[in-house]
Amino acid sequence: MLILSRHAGEAIRIGQDVRIVVVHVGGGKVRLGIEGPKQLRILREELYTLVSDLNQQAQAPDQGTLDAWLEGTKTPR
Repeated sequence: MLILSRHAGEAIRIGQDVRIVVVHVGGGKVRLGIEGPKQLRILREELYTLVSDLNQQAQAPDQGTLDAWLEGTKTPR
């Protein structure tokens, strides 16, 4: 992990396309502005985690439904 100190108005770059600017520091918070390509999804970590968890749940088959489907696809011998 890279740790940097920045003041309000200063920025850092990630690659050529992403720029993070310190907009305001105060009240125990730091406000950041993030500039990047429109196709790059930028999410707060808690939202990223929520979306990732929901995607995993959607991909995981319900075992009962899967068993019933498999039972229905068996060919008679």
